[in-house]
Amino acid sequence: MDMELIPAPVSVGDQGRCGFVLDPSTTIEAAPGTESTERWLRTTLGAAFGLPLAPGGEGAARAVRLRVDPSLASEGYRLTTQPDESVVITGGSAAGVFWGAQTLRQLLGPEAFRRAPVDGRTRTALAFTDIEDRPRFGWRGLMLDVSRHFLPKDDVLRYLDLLAAHKLNVFHFHLTDDQGWRVEIKRYPRLTEVGAWRSRTKYGHRASELWDETPHGGYYTQDDIREIVAYAAERHIRVVPEIDIPGHSQAAISAYPELGNTDVVDTAALTVWDTWGVNPNVLAPSDHTLRFFEGVFEELLELFPAATSPFIHVGGDECPKDQWKQSPAAQARIKELGLAGEDELQSWFIRHFDNWLTARGRRLIGWDEILEGGLAEGAAVSSWRGYAGGIAAAEAGHDVVMCPEQQVYLDHRQHGGPDEPMPIGYVRTLEDVYRFEPVPPALSEEAARHVLGAQANVWSEVMQNRSRVDYQVFPRLAAFAEVAWSALPAPADRDFADFERRMATHYARLDALGVEYRPPGGPLPWQRRPGVLGRPIEGTPPNV
Repeated sequence: MDMELIPAPVSVGDQGRCGFVLDPSTTIEAAPGTESTERWLRTTLGAAFGLPLAPGGEGAARAVRLRVDPSLASEGYRLTTQPDESVVITGGSAAGVFWGAQTLRQLLGPEAFRRAPVDGRTRTALAFTDIEDRPRFGWRGLMLDVSRHFLPKDDVLRYLDLLAAHKLNVFHFHLTDDQGWRVEIKRYPRLTEVGAWRSRTKYGHRASELWDETPHGGYYTQDDIREIVAYAAERHIRVVPEIDIPGHSQAAISAYPELGNTDVVDTAALTVWDTWGVNPNVLAPSDHTLRFFEGVFEELLELFPAATSPFIHVGGDECPKDQWKQSPAAQARIKELGLAGEDELQSWFIRHFDNWLTARGRRLIGWDEILEGGLAEGAAVSSWRGYAGGIAAAEAGHDVVMCPEQQVYLDHRQHGGPDEPMPIGYVRTLEDVYRFEPVPPALSEEAARHVLGAQANVWSEVMQNRSRVDYQVFPRLAAFAEVAWSALPAPADRDFADFERRMATHYARLDALGVEYRPPGGPLPWQRRPGVLGRPIEGTPPNV
């Protein structure tokens, strides 16, 4: 009996008591509230094994029975087999039932991850008893940057399936940056007509002398976004859209030059940025800019309903203040508002949208730079520069998502060898990610309750397509998923050897899903990028 589950469940009962048989007679008996899992099982397992999985009457043998029991933890579940060759998945909520179904799929073997039966076999059996499980954190996320390199809609939907398969429940959708604007805003058509396309792209790190002269771009129509959001909701995944302000805004300024600091630079001459790094062209702190982005967020809130997207991410990171220092208009705004300087001006900008979003029933979240100059009261923080921002925010009573770049930036290289494609950052191996701890021991018990969970971030400067994203994200996302879901011991005490043993089976699941992960033995010949300059950082990353 294959029990190589990832992430590891809280407890597994004795194996071998009785079995569940999946064959052409198997039905699904779905109680109210479990409809999304019923549909998922029928389309996913039904396709993998070529079975109808018809609706079943109560008490039928050889059934998958789906139940909700609010006495269980909200996202927790219990999976048990019965003497009549049935399996019962009971969740604390509809989401809990769905996570139980993900476990059932793993138990049925790697072939359950295919889209059609490979050997004509339509019968498979399990021999196990009870699994009890619940997640450690309520926020188990992946951030995908589709601005630096655009991923077509089908690739985004595929990533939502990959998140679901690992019991991850938050998709942070980084939709705008200097290098491209990726969401249709009907009242501002130039955002995508102009802002979604760049004429060429730096190939490798910004110090590289190589260019890809192919124009690059793309965007999601409003209906694409609605489809992505609905697809995520069906898989109990919340979507956190990000519109990055007031920095990382050159794509928007190239489309609408009046958004920039026109009294300092000729913003009409700006194009969508074609290289990487921190861009000096930031939004002007004007009433016009505020009204413009209120218009953007009005359309965004319609596309991302509150039920699926309670949090709206406004970026707030890496906003150089040089243009504001030089801008008479920005200095007049600082004086008019009685602010202490440019940091407080950014804080004023963020607070404006915090109030605006709060009035509409949403919560603002931003990168940890929003702490500078004073943090908006209801705001939450994505702590990316290390643990320090998250610790400061949590101790001050703000909710925090831990995503320190030194630990869980999956664009960082996985090995120190010369064959890693476009190597960026510190070496972060599968084991390093497995030993990541989202809650710093320095946090008080009360502050630790403000840690909503953790997130792995995927910045796509050196990931031109889905294959490169797969290579950077997997297999490390499997280790991250276990960290976010399972109640593991302290980092040094974690049984990585056991995790590696379970990964042997998980690689076969990833193969069945067509994931182009980094093999344990190193990159395959076509995964290497010899001679393309990266930005490797040597040594052990600091714990900051």
